[in-house]
Amino acid sequence: MTNKKIDLTASELGSLWTTYLYDSMSLQFVKYMYEKVRDEDVKPIIKKAVKISEQHVYKIESIFKKENLPIPYGFSEKDVELQAPDLYTDTFKLTFMLHMGRVGMVVHTGNLAVASRRDIQDFYGHALHQVQDLYRSASETALEKGLFLKRPYIPYPKQFSFVNDVGYLKGINPLKNHRILNAIEITHLSLNIETNQIGIMLISSFMQSSQSHQVSQYMKRGKEISKKHMDILSKTLMKDDIPSPISPNHAITDSTTPVFSDKLMMFQVSLLNSAGFGNYATAAAASQRSDLTLNYERLSAEVGQYAQDGAEIMIKNKWLEEPPAAPDRDQLGKGLKRK
Repeated sequence: MTNKKIDLTASELGSLWTTYLYDSMSLQFVKYMYEKVRDEDVKPIIKKAVKISEQHVYKIESIFKKENLPIPYGFSEKDVELQAPDLYTDTFKLTFMLHMGRVGMVVHTGNLAVASRRDIQDFYGHALHQVQDLYRSASETALEKGLFLKRPYIPYPKQFSFVNDVGYLKGINPLKNHRILNAIEITHLSLNIETNQIGIMLISSFMQSSQSHQVSQYMKRGKEISKKHMDILSKTLMKDDIPSPISPNHAITDSTTPVFSDKLMMFQVSLLNSAGFGNYATAAAASQRSDLTLNYERLSAEVGQYAQDGAEIMIKNKWLEEPPAAPDRDQLGKGLKRK
């Protein structure tokens, strides 16, 4: 076996950089939640989330130092006011732990899939196990408290069958009976409704506590977009008499005291935009009814424009950190005197 040092690939460097920003931000967010939580059943779950983020930040810093790479600026205790009044109910805190676990499982699976170096594979394999455990703990507690958002049920099929008509792929036609939603389509509709509900609560809390008029207005616009998307997705379910999942009491408080920096709030919303965009793309690819695909494409375009406008706000305020990039070969030789 060779002892030759293996450099990080662009994929590994990019995933570590992104994970560092996410976890340094999440650390400030969940530390605040841990400081405020009163429910003794929820408290250990948030403590687990704090520990996960702390470990990830420390591990990535160690890797970057070993590779002689600059550590991203990320987020710190300067981006949160722990002594501010509570902005979230304990019910929402538990719901957010479920969201963290669910998103973490998707993200770390993708990061693990592009890792080639053994230490990076080990890091993301362990990270995946951690967020899986977080999700399991949060879901068990939510079920016990009757707070777990259950998705719709359908009768079990009695036998397998094959699609025998291309009309199966067509959307709603006012002149014909439309094809009823299948289980896969119901899953994605429900998941995207739930994600938008969480987004509305988070954005509402940012809207009422931001000190910047520009940021507050951006959050207000995002809230309106999420409400509209929820309405479209819910009506699609209701057309087939399938109940839309509604979150029970996932509320925020009436506090208007600033808690998080505008930079942190804008970054958190950019993550919501990325998750929403990815969820819509996945749903469009998995849905076999053409009207659903078109809907997801339309909603994705709106999220994309909203995300771009948010990025412009972050750039103008110098809040958007630039990820590692390949060198511009066309510019490297300029300015050199050659014989």
